[in-house]
Amino acid sequence: MKYLNIGFIIFTLALLGFSTYQALFVAPTEQTMGDVQRIFYYHAPTAWVAGVCFFVNFLASIAYLWKRSLNADALAAASAEVGVVFCTIVLITGPIWAKPVWGIWWTWEARLTSTLVLWLIYVSYLILRRFAVGSQTQTLAAALAIFGFVDVPIVYMSIRWFRTQHPQPVIAGGQGSGLDPVMWHAFLWNLLAFTCVGIAFIVTRYRLQKLENEVEAAHAQRAIAGGVQ
Repeated sequence: MKYLNIGFIIFTLALLGFSTYQALFVAPTEQTMGDVQRIFYYHAPTAWVAGVCFFVNFLASIAYLWKRSLNADALAAASAEVGVVFCTIVLITGPIWAKPVWGIWWTWEARLTSTLVLWLIYVSYLILRRFAVGSQTQTLAAALAIFGFVDVPIVYMSIRWFRTQHPQPVIAGGQGSGLDPVMWHAFLWNLLAFTCVGIAFIVTRYRLQKLENEVEAAHAQRAIAGGVQ
């Protein structure tokens, strides 16, 4: 297992290097936006990984409420943390892309606003887990996570449901419509690379969270034993 993990990390690093090469040097320059369009190869994949992380958090939270599994709770915590990291990258790269294209850093349109709300929901989830005291903290966090996931499809569908300044999807139908084929391939390589990065982060954080849960459980048992004596 240890060597498998090392192999996966090496594979992910190599894939990141290759995908970066594809995005910066192989993909042609977009005619309208110029080189700033290349941030798309990082902005869109990080948004995808954030959504996947929050979906994992959603499923793990349901599993925790159903079976009270500490492993499910650890997975929920890990995926939420990684999801917030990637969602933060989305909120940073979006304005960097928007400024030269729209002439403004930010506008309160549907896609941007719903993404910011999503980030705030999961930051609140992490704050609740970190600072709330009581036996119901994990249950409340799971309930908040399930509620918060409702915003994920809203973010995804916002540019279809509302009139927004955000560009319409350019990869509709899985054919990369609107993209040069070389751009499409560069995007797919980066999508795969960032997905692997997300998996590596979740697995690492999940193991750490399991250790934290075990330590807390040991302290609780020791406190109970001390009280009985």
